[in-house]
Amino acid sequence: MRAPSIRELRAGLWATARALAEALLVLVVLATIAFLALRILPGDPAALVLGDHASEVERAALREKLHLDEPMWMQYARFLRGLGTLDLGDSLRRPGVSAFGRVGEALVPTATLAATSVGFGTLFGVSAALLAVGPWLGARRVWVERMLEGLAATPLLSFAPLLTYLLAVRFRVVPLPADPDAGAAGLLFAAGLLAVPLGAHVGRTTRAALSRIRRAPFLAVAVAKGLSPIRVWGLHALPTVSGPVLTVVATQLGALLGGAVVLERLFERPGLGLLVLEAYTTRDVPVLEAAIVAGGAMFVLAQGAATILHATIDPRVSSS
Repeated sequence: MRAPSIRELRAGLWATARALAEALLVLVVLATIAFLALRILPGDPAALVLGDHASEVERAALREKLHLDEPMWMQYARFLRGLGTLDLGDSLRRPGVSAFGRVGEALVPTATLAATSVGFGTLFGVSAALLAVGPWLGARRVWVERMLEGLAATPLLSFAPLLTYLLAVRFRVVPLPADPDAGAAGLLFAAGLLAVPLGAHVGRTTRAALSRIRRAPFLAVAVAKGLSPIRVWGLHALPTVSGPVLTVVATQLGALLGGAVVLERLFERPGLGLLVLEAYTTRDVPVLEAAIVAGGAMFVLAQGAATILHATIDPRVSSS
């Protein structure tokens, strides 16, 4: 393998620096929107946190603690400084616990749910695409194509509660995801529900990409050598369409993380979804700001990882 030239190394470093700068800019813009939105919400955060029976002195003390009595530009400068040091203050509902500390506790189960869903969705989508394109099903492959089209157009909330009732309540095949004793089974069931829309999109994209190379010369050579259909489509055709697969996974990550938050709220599972809802309801401003920034960072990091993996599999991406 040829060693990369100085020019190629410089181009790679420049591309990496540009990607990091773009990611940082996205996070700053997202954090700024969260900062402004939380300060124009109706209601006094001090009154919402302390309750109607709190005195004006207590409310003024809380406003001073949150620096809400300062000019907006000073609040924003303080916010950016705290963002850089990962210190947006303590939670108002749990004094002595930092906002990012609470977010860190909630982020682990959400990231675990999202990562498991990505694995399930990718496996389901790629397998369905291979069945729809390969020679195994013959004319019945159209059933797989229709299934992918239907699932891709079906909202998560239209089937998740129904399947949960049937499988967890009615027939008791799986445990309730909100059950503290559900353990790994509850995680796998919730991740499976979340993986259905992602898998449908991955399957449609993979099927379309595989269909375009069906008559490619390198596949004809592989068939002429007597290779099995599994080796032809799985080892030769599939790696060449990894780019579109990773692209659709990256573009669906936002919806996937949003779906994870929705499922956490639906199933009362601990995670970022419940924390955001609790922080919004109680106007726990530091926690809400930290949660929004952390969610955006997780999305940006996931997309960056998909881009790096794509460039590793297909070197043409990094050189373009």
